[in-house]
Amino acid sequence: MTLWFVFALMTVAAIFAVLWPLGRNGRAQDQGSEVAVYKDQLAEIERDLAAGLIPAPDAEAARVEISRRLLAAAASEPVVAPKSNLKWRRAAAVLALAGLPLVAIGVYMPLGSPRLQDFPLVQRERGSGSGVAQSLENLVVQVQQHLEKNPTDGRGWNVLAPVLERLGRFDDAVRAYRNSLTYNGESAERRSDLGEAISAAAGGVVTVEAKAEFERAHALNADDPKANYFLGLAAEQDGRKDDAATIWRALLAKAPADAPWRALVQSSLVRVGGGTMPALSDETIAASKDMAEGDRNAMVRGMVDRLATRLKQNGEDVDGWLRLVRAYLVMGERDKAAGASADARQAVASDAERLRQLNEGLRTLGLGG
Repeated sequence: MTLWFVFALMTVAAIFAVLWPLGRNGRAQDQGSEVAVYKDQLAEIERDLAAGLIPAPDAEAARVEISRRLLAAAASEPVVAPKSNLKWRRAAAVLALAGLPLVAIGVYMPLGSPRLQDFPLVQRERGSGSGVAQSLENLVVQVQQHLEKNPTDGRGWNVLAPVLERLGRFDDAVRAYRNSLTYNGESAERRSDLGEAISAAAGGVVTVEAKAEFERAHALNADDPKANYFLGLAAEQDGRKDDAATIWRALLAKAPADAPWRALVQSSLVRVGGGTMPALSDETIAASKDMAEGDRNAMVRGMVDRLATRLKQNGEDVDGWLRLVRAYLVMGERDKAAGASADARQAVASDAERLRQLNEGLRTLGLGG
């Protein structure tokens, strides 16, 4: 309401600034002009002649000369426009002052939205997101129309399938992946993608059908990370946690240090109890098997403390932070895990990509708040 009041005052001030001159009396147009000066001189000559200050011949000569100049000045001055009526000018000013706001309101009421509620930033962002989704839907329709005319276009099915999965249309994605396999040929990646879509359609459950696809992918490429991860997930869902841990440990042993899915597998390993010493390397774990329980725990504590010290000095290691948080969780020290999560977010806050990877890893560990 305050903002609208300020706008109203500004509008009134602007109108007054323009219309104020219309309400004022016009001044005489001849004040200070040459014609007025010469007229004054003629009057002064008459006064001097009457007072006997100048003789009659001199007065006549001066009168002739000034009259000549007066005629020349009058001929050279522009024609003065007729004066406008003050009453009409003031009436026009009042009409403009009252009429302009009324006209503006009259135009705004049918065309504007005076009762529209506030549109917060979050809702605008959601609207933007829905716009992106709508754009994807439009692209999907175009590709589907193309594939109806060209059903053997394997490349088109290969492009369409992951987009359908992203949009949550899992049944359509399964069909697209099957067509991609039919027209592009066998590959471990396509089999894994098909198995993932089948699992997504089942609400995240690795069904018998999905598991069969992952097994086919594994037969084509034993190192396929997606197939190995979901085979481990299938074992976990079947209650075979030890088998799941074995599969995931083997997957991590071969995983590149910067693999984007590494944190997901590590958190899954912790979930099945296979990450009792997550801060240690495979070599250290093997060497500690013959140690007494107390010595092993002391060694693990020392490794965790050294990792924490290193991360305080160099906090850009996202994988290191996730290993530290996971170690605290395994040791039952959830407060320290939460503190390490906060320190990690602060350390990588200036790097958007590292922060995204960290948050994804923390969510898989149950600390995504």
